[in-house]
Amino acid sequence: MNRLFGTKNTAPKATLNDAISGIDNRVASFDVKLAKINAELSTYQQKIGRMRDGPGKNALRQKALKLLKQRKQIEAQKDALETQSWNMEQASIQTDNLRNALVTVDAMKSANKELKKQYGKVNIDKIESLQDEMADLMDMSQELQDTMSRNYAVPDDISESELDAELEALGEEMEFEASQSEATGLPSYLLDSSDLPNFVDMPVDTPAEAEKKEAEPAQKETAS
Repeated sequence: MNRLFGTKNTAPKATLNDAISGIDNRVASFDVKLAKINAELSTYQQKIGRMRDGPGKNALRQKALKLLKQRKQIEAQKDALETQSWNMEQASIQTDNLRNALVTVDAMKSANKELKKQYGKVNIDKIESLQDEMADLMDMSQELQDTMSRNYAVPDDISESELDAELEALGEEMEFEASQSEATGLPSYLLDSSDLPNFVDMPVDTPAEAEKKEAEPAQKETAS
């Protein structure tokens, strides 16, 4: 069967870069040939310059002309290959640019699809309503802070002179209480009996009851 139909070619196809590499190798081989021809032409030119006219000189001249023709042909082939290599390099660059552009387009399509999907979940009206509610709550919080920080005990129309006079009177009162405490040895709140505290479980006796209690021990001693 293989003899009739042959076998399937499984070798990988050459790419554009492979073709460029092959042409560059051929150009390099032409450079080697041209260098060899130029060396031979230089040798023939030196010999021809030293020889007299005659058959030997004419023979060398013919060989030099033959080498010049070969050099012209090789240079023409080299120029053609370099042109081909240049064109293929430009095609490769354009191919890479197109491939990059396609990748960019695919990425943009994916991003656009994802953005549409995400924006589909966003409700602008709800966001605006939420912003309005937040603004109202902030206003209510500020009003509450202003209300709680309002001072009802001190009127706004009290002057500094009145406050200074009250402070001076308070200082004089404290100095007077301090002097009384030093004179009697008692705290200021014990100087007046009317300031004594009245406890629930310890009733205060009247003056007559106090005198009666004081006389009872004396009567008991007299009777005994």
